[in-house]
Formats: sequence, C-alpha cells, structure tokens
Amino acid sequence: MEDHKDDLVYWLALIKAPGIGSITFQKITRKISPREFFQTDCAFWQGINLPKASRAWLASPDWQAVEQDLRWAEQPDCHILRLVDEQYPLLLKEIPDPPPILYVKGNLNSLQMPQIAMVGSRNASPVGRETAYAFARQLVQQGLAVTSGLALGIDGAAHAGALAGQGQTIAVMGTGLDRLYPARHQKLAEQILQQGALVSEFAIGTPPQAENFPRRNRIISGLSMGVLVVEAAIRSGSLITARMALEQGREVFAIPGSIHSTLAKGCNNLLRQGAKLVETAADVIEELGFFGSFYPSETAVSDSGNDFPLDRSYQMLLECVGYEPIGIDAVIVRSGLTAELVCSMLLVLELHGVVETTAGGLYSQTGKRNNDERKHTRCADVSV
Repeated sequence: MEDHKDDLVYWLALIKAPGIGSITFQKITRKISPREFFQTDCAFWQGINLPKASRAWLASPDWQAVEQDLRWAEQPDCHILRLVDEQYPLLLKEIPDPPPILYVKGNLNSLQMPQIAMVGSRNASPVGRETAYAFARQLVQQGLAVTSGLALGIDGAAHAGALAGQGQTIAVMGTGLDRLYPARHQKLAEQILQQGALVSEFAIGTPPQAENFPRRNRIISGLSMGVLVVEAAIRSGSLITARMALEQGREVFAIPGSIHSTLAKGCNNLLRQGAKLVETAADVIEELGFFGSFYPSETAVSDSGNDFPLDRSYQMLLECVGYEPIGIDAVIVRSGLTAELVCSMLLVLELHGVVETTAGGLYSQTGKRNNDERKHTRCADVSV
C-alpha cells in the first residue's frame, strides 16, 4: 500500500505539469514510469520535446499541490485511481486519451457497472426534464447505471430519475471534487454519493472553467456503452458528447422532438446523421444488446403508464384525445394549446404508455389510467 502511495505521488506530479495532458502523459509513460521520469536527468526530457514551461515546472514540482490531493484521498470514500489500477474503468481505458488520473468520491464499484450516458440541454423544457427522469428511472431498473454531468436541466433530471429508480448513477464533473458546480445541485450530489459516485480528472481545488467541460464530456461518453441525447439545441454542448461518443465507437441515441421546438433541433439533426431513434427504454436496451436484471418483452418508459402522475394540463390534453383515434390538428384545436406544446406533451404521454399512435399518425388513449388515479396523482417534481 505504501509503495502504491509513493508511486502515486509521481503520477500526480507529472500530470500537474503545464503542457502535459493525457496524450503527452501516455507518450512519456510508454517509455518510462513516472517515478523513473523524476529520477532521470534532464536529457531525457529534452528528447521528448517538452515545452519550456513543462520543463521548468518538472524541475521544481509543486509538491504541496500533490500533498493536497493525497490528503483529500485520505477521507472516507475518496479515491485516486491511476490508469494502470485494476479498479480503473475498463471502457474508459479504451478511448484514445483516457485521463491518467481519476478522482472518485463514492462507490468505486459503480464505475464497473454497464453504463448509459444521458445528456441534453441545460435550459431544458419541463417535458424534456420529465422525459429524462422517466428514461433514467426505467434504464436503471434494467441494470444499467446512468452517467451524466450534474449540470442543470437534462443532466440533473437524469440523475434524479436514476435515484428514484433505486439504481446507480455517476456524475462526471468539470471541477475538482471539492468544488461542486452548479452549487444548487449540492443536495443532488449528496444523494448521488449514496447510490453511485462523483468523478473528475481535475485536481482538488480546480474551479469551474469553461475549457474543462468539453474535456469532461469525453469521460461521460468514455465510461458508457452509449450516449442518449434527450433534448438539445443545435449548438448544445451535449452534441459534443455525442460526437466524442462516435469517435470512441460508442452508440448514439436521440429522442425525436417537434420540428417547431428549438430544443429538438439538435436531436433531430443527430437522427438525420444516423443516430438511433429512441421512443422507449427498450429501444436502448435492445440496441446495446444488454440484458439486465429485468427485461419485459415490451418495455415502455413507464411499466404500465399508471405511475406517471398527470398534472392539470396533461389531464386536460388527455381528455382532448379521448379513446377514438384523432389527428393532432384536432387535438390542437380542442385544447387551444400551441402546436409545439401539444407535440411535446403527446410525446411524453406516449412514452409513458398513456396514449398511442395508430395508422395514419392518429392518437388515442390506451386506457391504462383509471379515474381514481387521475384524481389523486400529482406531477412529480423533476425540475432540477
């Protein structure tokens, strides 16, 4: 154990040097170990063309910064993994630029679980958050862990849904694990620690910086078997995660949305580029070829639709649909709502098995909710 700690000191010192990222770190350690690197003379450093700033730092490392990380790792459930450690996630090792050091707080075993990443807009619509929550809840019940970035909007809803499903969830952060961002997700992060883990490649004390989050995204996709984009504008950062997933050989899934919604344009564009269209959790499970703890033959986002609590607006829209097939234009006229809102709400109702589409794109109720349930259920709060 002491040898491991001594070796970790050199790993931390090397990765902290300015100008040494994941690729350069691998280039160095393919030739020599971090311990040997610091015990050799400067001639070796010259041979790998290190920048001047890197050589200056390595000649006199900030050992206090290294010690800060080590003190953090002495706390309960705090871990620092090296790329060569057995507990380092296997899928993440496969990407071209895996982080040499991974800081983990929480349950290390959760990193070994098969994972599905769920990402989307920070400025998500209520429908988008509900959809992410419902999908995450169902997916963890199939034995997958849900991985996301702890951001506002879709990320937060995905974590909350996984927690509600009593499953594992992993939050990959763009800060040091002692710097929670965003601050309003403090309670959510504490809940995640009970059923999963917080993960970062950034050293203790690293504040939120814009350039950190695209780097964080490659870890979200790298940990996962596939990435599900729930709701995204055309310039959403979640599309970066989707692109990285493709580069890493992962599956990319997208939930379609209304052509009138700006928050659906990113997902719809991914579908045009070949992403897998997803309507139910079963679509994800089947495409991944994954069979978890429970897999019914027809898995909707909600087991029966009965556990989806309808608020007043959804109840009103459901009454406009009825049990006889009806076109969407007629639903818009009956409800008095905008086309964009009706399309989004019908999608959520369909995902929960409350309505279904028939030939010709007509909608009708499935009859899976009885009158007593409609009176006594209330909409769940997933507006994280």
